[in-house]
Amino acid sequence: MSYNIALNFEDGVTRFVSCNEGETVLDAAYRAQINLPMDCSDGVCGTCKGACHQGKFDMGEEYLDEALSGSEAEQGMVLTCQMIPSSDCVVEVPVASSMCKTGNAQVAGTVAEVNLISPTSIELKITADEDLAFLPGQYVNIKIPGTEETRAYSFSSNPGSRDLSFLIRNIPGGLMSSWLVGKARTGDKVALTGPMGSFYLRPIERPVLMLAGGTGLAPFLAKLEYMKAKGSKTPTHLIYGVSNDDDLVYLSALDQFVQELKGFSYVTCVSGAESDHPRKGYVTHHIDDTSLNEGDVDVYLCGPPPMVDSVLGFFREKGIKPNSFHYEKFTASAPGPVEKVA
Repeated sequence: MSYNIALNFEDGVTRFVSCNEGETVLDAAYRAQINLPMDCSDGVCGTCKGACHQGKFDMGEEYLDEALSGSEAEQGMVLTCQMIPSSDCVVEVPVASSMCKTGNAQVAGTVAEVNLISPTSIELKITADEDLAFLPGQYVNIKIPGTEETRAYSFSSNPGSRDLSFLIRNIPGGLMSSWLVGKARTGDKVALTGPMGSFYLRPIERPVLMLAGGTGLAPFLAKLEYMKAKGSKTPTHLIYGVSNDDDLVYLSALDQFVQELKGFSYVTCVSGAESDHPRKGYVTHHIDDTSLNEGDVDVYLCGPPPMVDSVLGFFREKGIKPNSFHYEKFTASAPGPVEKVA
């Protein structure tokens, strides 16, 4: 038996290694030619210290308190030279990937479908030539064919399949939008680099509040697919806000989640003055006390910078500090999203 270990480096790069039964994470990484920090490999120096808040593992007792104190262990800190997984795990590595002689995985893929699902939104489906592991909520850089430019897009599909989906804003004159709408054809080859990002789904231990703006819905679709596959029953509420009525997409998919994912609910809202939508305003206008659960909630927020800043201001003004708060800002033509944990 082996376990899938995600190594998240501080520069946003994620690499996956297969860890055999009884094998340490450090040994598995070196076997994959990823040189995690280490000096002693005996639990003495603490050089290989990282953090693991997702997954099951055994640290044993053969390490010094100077290398990893009891309080650090209680906070989820680990020594990769002593950590033996008993499930899939996510390990935070506090150095850049380049320091470990690794970097982003590069995978080729083939365009399977390009669908203009609204005047402002494009659905892109790619079949990867090989397995591309990622965590639900992460993103990948896609090279625009015929250029040296890349654009970052969150996966909207569930991990574990070579069939990848992305939700892309249709920007008039944008390099990627112009290629997708005017030139892309089924069978075209594309290059993907990644995965990257820290906006992935953490262990589900309490109610979840998801706040999406525009095509910031994409990573939540991946998270919901993952939760459905895992049989989650945790109360999960999504507030999905857009500027115009035409921006609302994937409503049938969200309705399907309501039917198939126990505990899931969602509402939509439109901020545009010309909207005919029954629920007007911004996402912050529709956050109620029930979804906040007196602060015992994990909040995930993804959207354009003004929306993200508005939501952060809302929580500050309310004086509410959720159990955890993960957010990602994105801008048109940016090299990559900006993620934060509040």
